[in-house]
Amino acid sequence: MTTNTLQNQPLAQKSFRLEAGVIPLVGWIPSRPGKILRRLLYRTIFAKIGTNVDIEFGSEFVCPSNIEIGDFARLHRDLRISCRKDNSKIRLGVWAQIDRGVDIKMHQPGEILIGDHTYIGPYTCLSGNDIKIGNYCLIASHSGIYANNHIFADPNRSIVQQRNSYQGIVIEDDCWLGSGVRVVDGITIGQGSVIGAGAVVTKDIPPYSIAVGVPAKVIAKRDSKGRHPVEVEVWQTSANSSRLKE
Repeated sequence: MTTNTLQNQPLAQKSFRLEAGVIPLVGWIPSRPGKILRRLLYRTIFAKIGTNVDIEFGSEFVCPSNIEIGDFARLHRDLRISCRKDNSKIRLGVWAQIDRGVDIKMHQPGEILIGDHTYIGPYTCLSGNDIKIGNYCLIASHSGIYANNHIFADPNRSIVQQRNSYQGIVIEDDCWLGSGVRVVDGITIGQGSVIGAGAVVTKDIPPYSIAVGVPAKVIAKRDSKGRHPVEVEVWQTSANSSRLKE
């Protein structure tokens, strides 16, 4: 054991005891008093707590010393955010909103980053060690973002003995994932894309695409002005009618 390790042990033990005491003490208190106490006391155990952060009661945090929460973020009831101690970070951006029952779990040392003004809907699961969600994204309820996979190449060994693989997932800025979307490991969803409810994303999605189905397939592209193809058709028809009247 190195000298640095020995020196860090008392600090790590003190941090763990502080976390173990503060969260049960104030984590359950409802309404405004609880929010105010959490806003004050969680600053002592989190890596960062921004201005006017709103954390509702009943939420669980593992290794909050590696969790950063940006200004004006809102965390609803009964969510769970589990980080790791070694070289890991979970960061929620400015004005991020994590709704009720969301489960964010880091498996191995890495980074899970949720951008500014991004919304994660109720009972959504983020699982893995390398997940990056951009700014102004909308992730609807009951979705799953799974940045890990079981290895099963050897039929002579049980799957649980073959460990996991981790490639990571990137969801770029301004994406909307409908309710119940599943995103598997190794996927990038390009900026400005829309994924229909219930879709399973197994391949990269190019920017400004509309994808639906199982597996998800691109059925249309958003135009340069950000309109859905149906909106474009309606707009063109309306414009043509106006010209005829003139």
